[in-house]
Amino acid sequence: MPRELIAVGPRTPAFRQYEEEPLGMGEIRVRTLFGAPKHGTELRLYRGEAPQQDSRWDPAWHIFLPGTAEGHGFPRRLGNMAVGLVTEVGPGVEGVAVGDRVAGYGPLRETQRWAWNVPGAPPRAWKMPEQMSWQAAVCLDPTIVALGGIRDGAVRVGDRVAVFGLGAIGLMAIQLARLAGASLVVAVDPIPTRRAVAQATGADLVLDPRAVDAGLEIKRAMGGAGVDVAIESSGTAPALHHAVRGLAFGGTVAIIAHCDEFRGGIDLGREAHQNRPTFIFTRAESEPHRDHPRWDRRRQVDTAWNLLTAGRLDCQPLVQPIVPFDEATTAFKEIDEHPERSVKMGVRF
Repeated sequence: MPRELIAVGPRTPAFRQYEEEPLGMGEIRVRTLFGAPKHGTELRLYRGEAPQQDSRWDPAWHIFLPGTAEGHGFPRRLGNMAVGLVTEVGPGVEGVAVGDRVAGYGPLRETQRWAWNVPGAPPRAWKMPEQMSWQAAVCLDPTIVALGGIRDGAVRVGDRVAVFGLGAIGLMAIQLARLAGASLVVAVDPIPTRRAVAQATGADLVLDPRAVDAGLEIKRAMGGAGVDVAIESSGTAPALHHAVRGLAFGGTVAIIAHCDEFRGGIDLGREAHQNRPTFIFTRAESEPHRDHPRWDRRRQVDTAWNLLTAGRLDCQPLVQPIVPFDEATTAFKEIDEHPERSVKMGVRF
């Protein structure tokens, strides 16, 4: 029987066998070749720290209410994106055949069952062009999230941008800021490996916030002006504080991280009170988008996918380490307990 990676409890990964289910109308089955988890939101769920652990989101009232959300307990599957070969197509499937290479949203498991032409269902998988690397495909999700920050933050030609937090989302935001026309991009993160990737993929200046006053150094680099837009993708209070501290008067902070509860490290009575920043929270799943009806999640996904398939974003330096599926339980513990040793983990099946 095939296996999948799950969390049986907080911070407790394990393998589980599962049975294949018959394909429905418009579905395909895929043998997984590569996969990747999320290092942000997914790790919070894995740790049992997400708000859905003790509350549920009410979509009508747009508020969290007491009570555990359905599907957010344990055991839970782990993983976010997968790449593989089509092994079976269900009735009504068009545009893909057995042997085609595809990518989509899926957990770390040996096979995937994906909607392809299901009426009324959003696409969950895409056919990969021959030249596209698997690393680019598993970076679709962080690209979608980063694209939201660039668009909602209104990065324009000539703008100066700072990106705080250099996980996969922040690193994609650096490249997207360049594509949007940013004249200067500053990257801020305490992890040396991630700063090195940022420098290799488009950052003009990289800063270690544990070694310097990041906000002040950003101002110094620009003769006191500061950046027009700060992209906050770390979800931490000190990063948000320095994002504001390094911002130009009247600038914008686009918050794309799933933040923790802030219990110190940010002081809204200092630069934020003096310099009139605009705070924008951005999330692809929270529709309608700010540019509705012209933009929605589907258009954001399609745009990200097209940039990746065209090779306009360099994803290979981001996907490290790459581990075999047999070592996935140990590797998942590693990215949780030692984030300094990874950027975005890839899994080879």
